[in-house]
Order: sequence, then C-alpha cells, then structure tokens
Amino acid sequence: MIMQFRGDIADLTAGIACLSEDLGITLGEGGYTVTVIHRPGADLSLSFAGAAGTITYSEKCHFFRAFGLAVEHLLAGEQEFTLTEHPHFRMNGPMFDMSQGNAAFTVPTVKYILRRIALMGLNTFMLYCEDSFAVENQPYFGYMRARYTESEMRELDDYADALGIEMIPCIQTLAHLPDALRWECYDDIRDYAECLLVGEEKTYDFIRDLLTAAAKPFRTRKIHIGMDEAWTLGRGKYIDTFGYEEPWKIMEKHLSRVMEIVREMGLEPMMWDDMFFRTFGDGTYNQPTAEIPEETIRAVPPEMRCIYWDYYRMRQSDYEERIAQHRTLCENMIFAGAVWTWVGFSLAWNKTRITTDAALAACKKRGIRDVMLTVWGDNGTECLATTALIGCQLYAEHGYAETVDDEKLARRFRFCTGGHLEDFARLEDFDRNPLTQSLADHSSHNASKYLMWQDILTGLCDKNIEGYPLDKHYAALAEDMKAAMERGGAFADLFHFNYRAAHVLALKSQIGLRLTAAYRAGDREVLAYIADVELTDLRHRFAMLREVHRENWFALYKPLGWDVMDMRYGSMLARIDSAVWAVHRYLSGEVECMEELDVERLPYGGKDGPIRYLNFFGDIISPSRIAPKA
Repeated sequence: MIMQFRGDIADLTAGIACLSEDLGITLGEGGYTVTVIHRPGADLSLSFAGAAGTITYSEKCHFFRAFGLAVEHLLAGEQEFTLTEHPHFRMNGPMFDMSQGNAAFTVPTVKYILRRIALMGLNTFMLYCEDSFAVENQPYFGYMRARYTESEMRELDDYADALGIEMIPCIQTLAHLPDALRWECYDDIRDYAECLLVGEEKTYDFIRDLLTAAAKPFRTRKIHIGMDEAWTLGRGKYIDTFGYEEPWKIMEKHLSRVMEIVREMGLEPMMWDDMFFRTFGDGTYNQPTAEIPEETIRAVPPEMRCIYWDYYRMRQSDYEERIAQHRTLCENMIFAGAVWTWVGFSLAWNKTRITTDAALAACKKRGIRDVMLTVWGDNGTECLATTALIGCQLYAEHGYAETVDDEKLARRFRFCTGGHLEDFARLEDFDRNPLTQSLADHSSHNASKYLMWQDILTGLCDKNIEGYPLDKHYAALAEDMKAAMERGGAFADLFHFNYRAAHVLALKSQIGLRLTAAYRAGDREVLAYIADVELTDLRHRFAMLREVHRENWFALYKPLGWDVMDMRYGSMLARIDSAVWAVHRYLSGEVECMEELDVERLPYGGKDGPIRYLNFFGDIISPSRIAPKA
C-alpha cells in the first residue's frame, strides 16, 4: 500500500516512517493521499473516499491511532468510511516493572512495545525501576542487575516522543529497595531491609543522586517517586536512632525533605498514595468508610499528583466510592489499574477485564482524566511481559469509547499486535483449572507456579491437589497452546513457551502424588516405571521448557536476571535426578525406606483446598532455609 501525507505533519514524520515500516506502507505518490489537520481540542476523526483521506487530530497519539485505523479499514477492503472517536483520557498508558522480577526489557523490546501502543493510541509509558538504572556516585546501585544507562533512556525517550508517547521516569524514594540496600555500603541509610532511613542526611544525598539520574535523560519534567508499601516505616534502625515516632509523622517528614529536592530540580512529582492511608487507623489501604485525618490531608504537598492504585474490585460502585475518598487527598488524582500477569505463568484475563471495565467506567463517570495500567513482574516474571499487550489494548479501547465493544477489541488487538485475543484469554487456564474453576475469583490462586516448582519427593502442595484431574487439564491446555503457537505469528515464540510449560505440568502436576501412592502401596513395578520412564520424560520436558524460556528471555530482556531462572530450572533438573536415584536405592534394597515419602502429607500452611498466592519460589520448593523470599 502506498500512502502520502500532507498538511500538519511536521511533528509526525519520524513516527509515520517508523510505523509505516511495520505496517508495510510505502510512503510516496501514486496511492492514497491523506490530508492531516491538527486541531487542538478536537475529537479524533478520519474519512476516506477512494484514494483521498483526511485525518483530524488534537494530540500526536490521536493521529497515530487514526493512522492505524485508516490502514486497518483499507486493508479490509473498505474504500469509503468515516470514523470519529472521543478521547476520554488525557494520560493513558502502561508501566512495566523492570525490577521486581529480575527482567528488564532490552532497548529493541521497549521500541517494539512503543510502536504497538502508538497504534493503539496510548500516550504514556513508564519503566518501573527500583535499581534498574545507572546512577552516578552510586556504583552498587543496580550492581550486577539489569539496568539502563543514561544514553539508553535518552534513546528511548527520543523514540517515544516521535510516536507521541511521553516517557515518565518511575523510581522509588522510600521503600521497595531491597536489591539496592542489600549492600553493606548502604548500612548508614537503611531503616530495614528494603526501606531508606528517614532523617539521615546521607539518605537525602542518595535520593538526590537517584532523582538526578532518573530525570536527566527525559524531556518531561514529570517524575514518579514511588513511596508505597513501607510496611514497617520507622521500626528498624529509625527507632534505634531517633526513638519511636508515629508513622504518619515520619512519612510527612520524609516527603517534605524529598519535595525540597524535587522543587529545586523543577520536577513535577506523582506518587502512590497508599502510605497516606497506611499511616493511620489499622493501616489498611482502600477502605472507603475510613475518615482521613486532617493532618494526613495537610501532609500532601499541593503540587503532588497522588495515584490511587487498585486492581482488585469487581464492581464499578466500589471504585466510585474510593475515587471520592482519594480525591480528599488530591483532587487532581491519577488512577492506576493493572493487567494481571504477576502471580506465575498465567495471564488472568477475566480478572483483568472485569476490574478494568469497572474501574475505567468509574473514572469516566467521576471525571478522572489520567489513568495508567501497571504490569508487575513479582518474583520471577514467569509470565512473559509482552503478554500484557492485551491489557494495553483494553485500556486503549476504553480511552476512545464509553464502553468497549468485544468484537472491536479483538479486531484492534489483531491489527495492532498480530495476536488473537482468544489465545491470550486461554492463558488463564494455567490457573483456572479443576482445582479453582468453582471459585468466583481464582486470580490469586496460582497453581501453575507452585505445581511447576514444588519438589517431587517432598511435595508441599500435594495434599491440597488430591483428587483433582490436573494432568488431563494441562494435557488439553498444552494442545491449545500448541495450536496458538502454530497460528501465533508475532507471538509464536510466546505460545511455544506456554505450550512447553503446559506440557511439563501435564506430567508433573500429579507425579508426586502418584509416586507416593505407589510407594505406600508397595507397587515396585509402578515405582520403577515412574523412575525410569516418567521422570526421564519429565527431565526432558523441563530441559525443553528451560531452552524455550531462555530463548524468549534473551529475545525480550537484558541478560542479567536470567541467572535466577537458571537456578530454578537447575534445581528441578537436579531434584529429578535425585528422585530417580532415591527410588533406585530403595528398589535395590540399599535402603529400607524412602523417608521423604513416609512423611504424612499435610495441607499447605494448615489450610485445605486451593492455595492462594503462593508466589515465592523459596516458599514453594522447601521449608528449609534457602532464602524463603526468593
């Protein structure tokens, strides 16, 4: 397809060229001629009649969405059409976690995502970096972890700007810093394992270095300073140094000092607002009946943009109540939802869809103009982060319509990314299985993760899964993932990984139960078969999963961080070998019993039924001391 653009395009040419290459568009004369009109405050509109078209836009992101819509309709064979969309949000886009799951995108991956979300019409992008960026004067900040250099961030900012996307630095200036603060050189500024020591002068020299490094590469003066989930603020070194002080006073003191630096640097701050709630009452976040104390309200700096984050409510009315409460703190608040990708191998599409529809409908009704979606990578990032593009599409469609049309959502996702929505929705079945399918909300019950990593011989979760045909479920899911892989196009590698994961779970999910049952029944023939055939097969399946996972990882992420996954796969391969060896020792008579299989299986943590949010590898693999929060 040949296209030529005329009119108000001076600020669009670089982005047009970038997206045209992806879309197979040749720029030049002899095809479609598109007149571009920039009209501030106007709705997005486009019309085509034959070879002539017109696009009217207000913001750059609106133009790129319109460009994509035009190509989509032309490729569908439409020669005459008119479309108008009303942008509901001023700020709309994703924040990807680059720190908590050890997985930081490569520069090409970020550029790929920026092109995809530009076609969707999103205009904001954040990389959440706890210690994932280089900081002058702080050589141990992000040491041996994947981190971005100043030149990489500047390059990405230039690329995003060409596509009408504002990149906003997103860091932490209080808690959520366990990987940085682990080093002895930070002893003087550590309150407890992951929180900075408020009131220590060296802390604010450190924060100044962080803010300088984070802000310097970007055009925007906006900055996200974090400050969430400081669970035990003031109860570590702080209490030993300064004595006990009420948490809200410590928070107020710290925020005041950070704001001095922010103002001096001419930055426009935003922050998660949960600590304003956690420092009074019982410390619970998002209780709409809780009355906010006047001193808490006064602690919010007038120029601070507070972010209400919530991806748990299933009803619009719940979000409306909480929006009203959060506006007490900050009238010009921002809402942050999420695409559910952080509890294991699965995308929880149903939870993502319900919570997003409810939250963004509430935002539209209550006049919230600025929204974002978070993509967390807690504890390993087993769910490949590009899976979240389906959530980006959902936010984009909400951004340009009062309600989302399912058919249009699927069609737009197919055009903007090459993905099939139904395949991404099927990923939910890694955790929506016979164990959890009767639950009203299974999103926090991550069987795929604990079944993948639990030990074969000690099976800490085996008692909870007794009687459920999980092997058949995952075998069927593997076939679905294989079909998705074969039609996956740009996502073929992603679904190859998910096929391999389901293929492992089809055998591993219940092999511990079967091994224990055969041992206790004295069935030596079945024990030998499991050891010589099934465990050998499982080892091969794990090796193939590791290989495909590694290929996906190095295609998406920086190399540092893969070591964590190698350790997980390595431990599983070693434990499979040990299980085979242990069975052979028993069958040969070298030992009289297998002590691991003699131990009576108990429900995990003393609770029967599906296990909720068992997301730390160390808690899954062994009750012994092996870094339980890994």
